[in-house]
Amino acid sequence: MKKSTATLLVTCPDQRGLVAAIANFVVEHGGNILHADQHKDDDASLFLMRVEWELEGFSIPTEDFAFAFKPVADRFNMKWRLALSETKSRTAILVSKYDHCLADLLYRHKSGELNCEIPIIVSNHAECKEMAETHGIPFRLVPVNATDKSISEREIIDTLKQERIDLVVLARYMQILTPAFVKEFPHRMINIHHSFLPAFLGAKPYHRAHERGVKLIGATSHYVTEVLDDGPIIEQDVIRISHRDQVDDLLQKGRDLEKIVLSRAVRWHLENRILVYGNKTVVFG
Repeated sequence: MKKSTATLLVTCPDQRGLVAAIANFVVEHGGNILHADQHKDDDASLFLMRVEWELEGFSIPTEDFAFAFKPVADRFNMKWRLALSETKSRTAILVSKYDHCLADLLYRHKSGELNCEIPIIVSNHAECKEMAETHGIPFRLVPVNATDKSISEREIIDTLKQERIDLVVLARYMQILTPAFVKEFPHRMINIHHSFLPAFLGAKPYHRAHERGVKLIGATSHYVTEVLDDGPIIEQDVIRISHRDQVDDLLQKGRDLEKIVLSRAVRWHLENRILVYGNKTVVFG
């Protein structure tokens, strides 16, 4: 059986004694540290750390952690977040017609690779309804209102709030979301873009890559921000292509990349391995 653990994510100005202060706090209260990793951004003079420890034997109840940790946090001017392994994120998936990323996520969820609940799948097309029903997940069809897109978005937001959604995954949801929508889920909405950003932003990147004669194509998973395809990057990967590959070949090879890159990003988010600062991320192994 998996151990019940707590994970502390910390961001603060870099200074002496940070690692010792955090480790000593955990150990002094009976915690057995399982993983600890840190990163220093020299340009920003910023320290980032992830510490995971067993809860068995840890003397501080979860509800009292903030009070107990406050002296350490205040001393070093820390921004921090505590996550528990037993708390499953409620994750919604938004999808359009392309179902390869959805199928991959649902398989990984069923196999136990993604530690989350998926209470709802939302789409602007009906093509993925059968797949959702096969996995026993409610499907909500919300067509895009051509006259006023905000009407459709409001319906989706209301649905996600009713389901108490923690994380939104855009599994090839082919709609540009408005800033009002994005603001509802800051750093809690993950997108897959079918190119190696910042190259080929926007629509039809494989077609433009083929026109440009590139030798590598890629996929990028990132947090969604108000600026299209410009959010903090979580994961990227590439595959080599040649002059023999046509657009259809790029599309097929790209689909494989998209599934892998998106699932990695979602898993790392669910495992509390990502810290965002500025427009960057640190992903702890």
